[in-house]
Amino acid sequence: MHVAVLAGGSGTRLWPLSRSKRPKQLLALVSDRSLIQETVQRIEPLVSSDRVFIVTERSHSDDIRAQLPGIPERNFVIEPTRRGTAPALALASLIIQHTAPDAVMASLHSDAVITNPEELLRALRVAETVASSSDYVLTLGVKPTNPATTYGYIEMAGRLQGLGDVPVHVAARFVEKPNEEKAKEFLRNGNYFWNSGIFVWRVSLIMQLFEQLMPSLYRQLMEIKPHLGTPDEAKAIAEIYPRMEKETIDYGIMERAPKVAVVPTELNWYDVGSWSELMEVSQPNQGTNLVRGTHLGLDTENCLVFATEKPIVTIGVEDLIIVDTGDVLLVSKRERAKDVKTIVEQLEKDEKLRHLC
Repeated sequence: MHVAVLAGGSGTRLWPLSRSKRPKQLLALVSDRSLIQETVQRIEPLVSSDRVFIVTERSHSDDIRAQLPGIPERNFVIEPTRRGTAPALALASLIIQHTAPDAVMASLHSDAVITNPEELLRALRVAETVASSSDYVLTLGVKPTNPATTYGYIEMAGRLQGLGDVPVHVAARFVEKPNEEKAKEFLRNGNYFWNSGIFVWRVSLIMQLFEQLMPSLYRQLMEIKPHLGTPDEAKAIAEIYPRMEKETIDYGIMERAPKVAVVPTELNWYDVGSWSELMEVSQPNQGTNLVRGTHLGLDTENCLVFATEKPIVTIGVEDLIIVDTGDVLLVSKRERAKDVKTIVEQLEKDEKLRHLC
């Protein structure tokens, strides 16, 4: 198996710690290692470093290289600009196919938290077996533990035959983030799993699907292909990639592919898309509070405090998010933590404050 780790996102809901030039995958949020270091270490028992490819955007590629010295230089796939996960994975698939035409490839996000990595490795091995011997593209479904409205869902149909006792199901449909009523219905149904965004396919098959379902993008890949492994490779990518259609792999391929299967898992998987979600996956380390840095609290409960430069003192507060990065101080109710993204959108429109994004 080869693995492409997607590391091009910006993680705006973890602003102000996560910025466009230093996104959340580069941050040590749940341990002393960054999220991308955790991701790569998680798959080490399955994949050697020469078969791990890091797909990232140019603005923070140097920082990611510094954090992953064990990954060969040639395995960093640099996007000239962000065009979504479909072009990113198309380019990675093309590069992997160039040297390993029959390879099975997995795609993982660099910023997820998984606390039972052995279950991930089990599921990836199952998916590899099915992908290598069939015309299915696969996704890992996560058994939901609550009626989450921030995740997409996959409805599972009947099991694939010929696999013995291994439970792999046909994917009936993908459902984008539902409302609370629908999410509760999905939880009761039992056939709906969270969409982890972890995909597995043969590179030869995914290239056929790009040709069928995203023909314009495929033609642009074919313009790049003759330059792979030559001194003109980077120039060709820089000229052609920015013209590619901006699309996600979910919409572009997975939801329209004729044969999609689901490997159901019981992963302890968390997207950690906001400060409140970080609190949910982390153990409090100062009473009921989660603290990084120096904090002195009196009658302070259920707060997240990130003090990166100076001590933070709180008195008589609860359920707050407090993040001080030196140039920005964020104070928010926990229940409003997802609205940080709205603040970032406002900052991007303000010429005087845009540098804080």
